[in-house]
Order: sequence, then C-alpha cells, then structure tokens
Amino acid sequence: MGASWSELARAVEAIAGEWRSDRAGRQARRGLDPADFARLADAGFLLVAVPEDVGGLWRGIETSTRPICEVLRTLAHADPSVALVSSMHPAVLGFWLAPTGGGGRWNEQRAAVVASAAAGQQWGTITSEPGSGGDILRTRSVATPHDAIGPLPGDTFAITGDKHFGSGSGVTSFMITTAVPEGEDAPAVFAIDVRGRPWDGSAGLQLTAEWDGVGMAATQSHGMRLEACPAIRMAWDGPLEDVTVAAAPLITSLFTAVVLGVFDEAVATAKQQLQPRTDSLRPYEQVEWSQAELEHWLAVQAYEGALRAVESGDRQRAFHAGLRAKEAVAHLAESSLGRLTRVIGGGTFSRRSPFASWFEDVRALGFLRPPWGLAYDGLFATSFL
Repeated sequence: MGASWSELARAVEAIAGEWRSDRAGRQARRGLDPADFARLADAGFLLVAVPEDVGGLWRGIETSTRPICEVLRTLAHADPSVALVSSMHPAVLGFWLAPTGGGGRWNEQRAAVVASAAAGQQWGTITSEPGSGGDILRTRSVATPHDAIGPLPGDTFAITGDKHFGSGSGVTSFMITTAVPEGEDAPAVFAIDVRGRPWDGSAGLQLTAEWDGVGMAATQSHGMRLEACPAIRMAWDGPLEDVTVAAAPLITSLFTAVVLGVFDEAVATAKQQLQPRTDSLRPYEQVEWSQAELEHWLAVQAYEGALRAVESGDRQRAFHAGLRAKEAVAHLAESSLGRLTRVIGGGTFSRRSPFASWFEDVRALGFLRPPWGLAYDGLFATSFL
C-alpha cells in the first residue's frame, strides 16, 4: 500500500507500464476486471480521498487535486476505462471532502464515508437520468422515508427512478445518486450500498441496459431502474449547491486529467509511427501534424492553468478555470485526434488501430459532468464574476 504520493505515483506507473503492453487486448474489452481495481487498491489509490489524519493521502482540495490528477493521467495512458472509473472515487468523495463547515451529523457521516474508503471500499456514481441533460439536480426520482438501518450515519430512504451511466457497476461498493425527497421541492444526494446487491430487481436495482458505449467502452456504465432502493441521505444541512460548487474544481480536473492522458498517449504513439517516414510526408500532412501537436500543447496548458487555479485557493476562480479547461481540452482533443488519423491514414479506421478507440475515448470528455450544455451555462454564469 502506498504510504506517500510519490510511492503511489511509482506504483501506478509500474502498473500502467504492464497494462500498456496489452493495449490491444484492453481496448477490445467490453467490461471491467475486478482484479485491476484490487491492484490499484493495494497500491493505495483509494487512500487519495482519505485525509492524512486518518491514514490517507488527502491534504485538501488545493493540495491534493494535482497529484490525484497526475496519477489518473498516467493510468489513462494504459487503460482509459479503468482510469475513468477510478476517477469517480475521489470525485464522489469530494462532495464530503471539499465543503467547509457543517454540523455534528455531517461530521459523523463524513467520518464514516472516509472510513469506508480507508477500508478499501470504492465509490462511484449513478446520478444521470434520461432526459436530464446530465444535470444531476434535474431529477425525477423520488425518495420516500424508510425506517431501515443503513450502513452509514444518516436518514434512510427508498428511491424510485430511472438512472443511466452507472460507471463502474459491479466493482464499486457505494454509489451516489440524486432524488427529490417526498414532500420537498429540491433534490438531495443519497448514497446507495451496492455491495452484493443483485440487478434483477429483487433488492431495488434492475438492470435496464448494459453499457454499449463507443467511448471508454469497458466502464460498465450500465443503466438501472431503482425501485424502492435503500439509500442514505447526505447529511449536509445547507443548500446542495454549496456541496456541488465546492467539489466542482476537483471533479472537472479529474475528468480532464483522464482524457488528457489518452490524448498524451495518442500523440506519443502517432509520433513514434510517423518518425520513420517524416521525409515522405506531404505538405498537407506536415501541417496537420503540426496543428495536432500544437493542439496537444494547448490542452496541456489549459490543464495546468486549471490546476494552478485550484492551488490558488480561490474557489470561484478554480470553478471557472476548471470548466474552461475541461471544455477546451474536449475541443482540442477531438480536433487533434481527427488530424492524427488523417496523417496516419486509413488504417486508423480499423478496430485493430488504437486510434479508433482513442478518438471515441477523448470525445467522452465533452459529455462528462457537466456535459456540453450545462458546462457552457456555468461558463457564462461565472464569466462576469
């Protein structure tokens, strides 16, 4: 188990090196291997969202965002699907780690959530709903008070509603979701214990659609129907926006890091393939390559800018910078991968080519929370503050 950030970084670098040697096999996968996540847990990855004072690596959003992002970026060089599912763990726990303040019940629940991660339990999310546009606050799911005793401190509810994009289904221990509590107008966040819970509808979860996405194809982002599914309500006693805005710089940076890692690997591989024939590249191909490399450089600068904004401690500035970087990298990565495929040639249209997968993988960033429309709403709203 990694005892420091440097040890974790070295361990993940070694794991990624092994996985990269089986790139073709991993890109052909349509599901996750629990053994991969066991290796990452053994390396100490789950501790990135556990505070130092209880044996973890987390030092605060300003200090810990960069090292987590760099670990995920390295992991994405080898397996984007595993990297994306792994990113959900600190992203979700960021809802408990990033906000400041809160009362006794919040502190009790936060401690229990942190303890679950310290015990090796991975967190994920299944919040998006059909027709919501990716806005987790635009939920039609309903939460009804329930008298069962839950695995975490907090009020228990039974949630009913349709969800999709439950990334990491089958490898996580807990997932968060949103629903509107009965008798209330605003949505709330809930944690679902998914350990050993069947997907046949007998215990609140009904598999409605296995993940068949073309990007990050092995994330097991299954669609589920929640039917009186037991859940624990987040104990934050203020507006939900306080939690989501506080965690947003971390979340956007994590997703950006994953796709930038894919982008890194694609450019490096293209350069390696083109190196022996640079003298024979046509003028058009030379220009396309130069533009692709320039777009990658700009993407790295955007990512670095977002991290520096987080490190400044100015949460509003970090929120705006994180959104800008995420959307900029989404545009640049898709454009650059298109250029690379044009330079390398028609072979990239084959599934045997890694570029066929990488092109779809980088397109995922524009749809990751917040997705295109919601992201630009946020960009405009924060532009004049």
